[in-house]
Amino acid sequence: MHIGLVGLGKMGGNMRERLRRAGIEVTGYDFNPEISDVGSLEDLVKALPAPRLVWVMVPAGAPTDATIHQLDGLLEPDDLVIDGGNSKFTDDARHAEQLGAKDIHFLDCGVSGGVWGLENGYGLMVGGEAELVERAMPVFDALRPEGPREEGFVHAGAAGAGHYAKMVHNGIEYGLMQAYAEGFEVMNASEFELDLEQIAGIWRYGSVVRSWLLDLLHDAFDQHGGDLRDIAGYVEDSGEGRWTIFEAINENVPAPAITAALYARFASRQEESFAAKINAALRQQFGGHAVKPEQ
Repeated sequence: MHIGLVGLGKMGGNMRERLRRAGIEVTGYDFNPEISDVGSLEDLVKALPAPRLVWVMVPAGAPTDATIHQLDGLLEPDDLVIDGGNSKFTDDARHAEQLGAKDIHFLDCGVSGGVWGLENGYGLMVGGEAELVERAMPVFDALRPEGPREEGFVHAGAAGAGHYAKMVHNGIEYGLMQAYAEGFEVMNASEFELDLEQIAGIWRYGSVVRSWLLDLLHDAFDQHGGDLRDIAGYVEDSGEGRWTIFEAINENVPAPAITAALYARFASRQEESFAAKINAALRQQFGGHAVKPEQ
């Protein structure tokens, strides 16, 4: 098996290495020539045997659109493109139609595992035709965790289903992270001198709230101390949480925890809240309350 991999960042670079360890030949392309195997996307396509398999691992939106547009002009009928980035599921039908006009096939694959995927494997959620999924199965098997296939891979449905499942996965991730964050902040503010690292550590075993996220939090306390002194409280979002909320609205499904978690990330980026100023001003107007606490 010989595949092309476009995008060799934190995820893509590790995926290339994991595939190679499994005996799959990989030709990788990246804008950074220091990590790229070839000088251009055209060189990548020329290096692959037909029918070609090209895995795209670049940021969602314009970078993915541009890459697929380039591949549309370079690939041939019966070649297969897999979008493994965090694309919005609504983009998948458009990409499938665009490539399909030239008889080039398309699959979407939601990938979970982060920087730990190289050693642990990745959770894969795939959308597209079953025949195409089967064609690419050696690649999926190499990337997923060792063990039964169903423990790391799912053919979620038609084109778009893989990214849809990954979108909701990331929305849930937002909610879980926020629940841990709030709980540990309560403990940090308490009258007790709690060892948060130790508490996180024992919760990893037997507790109903044990999870890989809790393992990572324990590691963070170990690396940065119980007060996380080296960590700035600034949290970005990459889009999937928003998309999950938009979809919940479209489907009339209440999703208060995920929504609140996204808003908490917004709040983390504010140096000063204008809404809080409004509240302070109104309290002062109707009740004479101080607008700034005495030092």
